[in-house]
Amino acid sequence: MSRKIERLVNLTIALLATKRFLTKSEIFRTVEGYEGTPETKERMFERDKDDLRALGIEISVGSFDPVFQDEAGYRINSDTYQFNIGLLSPLDVSLLSLAAQCWQGAALDQAAHRVLRKLRSIGIPADELDIPAIHSKLSTSGQDLDIISSAIAECALIRFNYIAKDLESQRRTVIPFNLATHAGFWYVATVDQDNQEVRIFRLDRMSSRVEKSLPQKDFQAPIDFDFQKALKNTHSNKSAILDVQKGKGQLIRKLATSIKDLGEWDRLEVPIVNMDNLLSLALWHGDDVLVHSPEELVEMIKTSLHEILASHE
Repeated sequence: MSRKIERLVNLTIALLATKRFLTKSEIFRTVEGYEGTPETKERMFERDKDDLRALGIEISVGSFDPVFQDEAGYRINSDTYQFNIGLLSPLDVSLLSLAAQCWQGAALDQAAHRVLRKLRSIGIPADELDIPAIHSKLSTSGQDLDIISSAIAECALIRFNYIAKDLESQRRTVIPFNLATHAGFWYVATVDQDNQEVRIFRLDRMSSRVEKSLPQKDFQAPIDFDFQKALKNTHSNKSAILDVQKGKGQLIRKLATSIKDLGEWDRLEVPIVNMDNLLSLALWHGDDVLVHSPEELVEMIKTSLHEILASHE
């Protein structure tokens, strides 16, 4: 990532997370990348504002103290920081997924954390939960989504290597007939050509490029197959139980299937689709989240915390 892009990302994070307008001097002290003379910093900031506005990001201008009309300040209202998805092609979704991964990585980067710490250290309220970009991303498999979509339209055979539950890679030959998303992942419903049974595959577990063959003119897709019900049943047998402080843990709350009021805390039941993703979310929210089960997740959190402590000794 170039220094300018990194600076733009961190500037966006600072303006999103702040609870009040930030003056230029505060921005120059907290956002990395503003260097040189005051005139140089001023020019850099003006260009950065223009770049963000050109991307459709609305920057509000106001006073730190409206009564005395002090130096103008800047912030981004999270309510206006939204993107109208509209109709997207499979390639559009793939590109946006890659962009989301880059953005999420930047938002969780050490430099971004330093921005928030500096804001708090000079008495400016800031909350990373006000940054709507840090959400569970929709995973895709690049051009494979486009290939599978066309195979569904043509009733064509596809072949790919797939990582099974035992972590063994298996060669599969199927005819896809439906695509759907569940808990942030793409799934394809197919008729397996080895046993003529319906099989569901998650796209990000395909370990090779998808190869499309000739259309199968006699193929008839199952008419009584409920894809969404099948996906829910697939993941309904394993959940995590977590306690989350009131007003915190918004990312985890979005995944919960049930929430029980415990007073200052809420008890959430979250379906486990990807243990590593849930581990990252729990660690990200720190002391605001307590994990009760499953034991596997509890042990993974303990191990991760020990590794973090060891790396700082």
